[in-house]
Amino acid sequence: MNRWYGSLPAPEIATQLTERSVLCLPIGSYEQHGPHLPLHTDTVIAAQFTNRLIDRYGNQHDLWALPALPYGLSLEHSWAIGTVSLSVSALTTLLNSIVGEYARATPARRLLIVNGHGGNRGVLEAVGYELQATHQVRVCIIHPSSLSTAHTASTPPEIHAGVKETSIMLTLAPNDVHLNRLPETFATDSAHRDEIQRLILYRGTTWPWSSGDDRIASLGIIGGDPRLASAELGEAIITSALDASDQVLQRL
Repeated sequence: MNRWYGSLPAPEIATQLTERSVLCLPIGSYEQHGPHLPLHTDTVIAAQFTNRLIDRYGNQHDLWALPALPYGLSLEHSWAIGTVSLSVSALTTLLNSIVGEYARATPARRLLIVNGHGGNRGVLEAVGYELQATHQVRVCIIHPSSLSTAHTASTPPEIHAGVKETSIMLTLAPNDVHLNRLPETFATDSAHRDEIQRLILYRGTTWPWSSGDDRIASLGIIGGDPRLASAELGEAIITSALDASDQVLQRL
């Protein structure tokens, strides 16, 4: 069964979708991912993971794929040429408009947002309450990379464009990965670890950090050496996230 929302003729919305149908909205970003990954990395991850989710669980949980939202909140990467970021207010308004239109145009009352960009997490956590209350839809947001239980051996924590994200792209879009564009002199810095913990991961404080800060990043990369990435690791990350998604969908 074709589970692309846009492929349905208009009259079939009333016969194919019910209030228990789950609309799956991928959201990514257009932002720097070092010299070896493309700007649309997070959008590819969100959209491709959504496709795999629907291939695996579409009939079981009545999932329907919506077009991916390619832009997100990428202010931490705004120092870099090529990065295109929405503001917090613009992203919130856009999501409210999109979800409101689907609530008006369909009987579906369940929404699964598939987030491919870590920088979207905070605003999505907040706007989820608003979407649910305003449009009377049941909302869940999944973050596939965080949902995964696959282990990545890396001295610096995996935040952005390192071993983990590069491995996922080697699985989903290998032609977009160009490890040869990393300079031979590139090396991760173990000294970044403590500052990454302080600026990004420590839950007791919140800092407006930047991937252009050489205290935590090298060439915009925050994580392990991307040259250690593999498609096998990427597949393990995706598969474990898909496995964990079944319980999420059951609760939704």
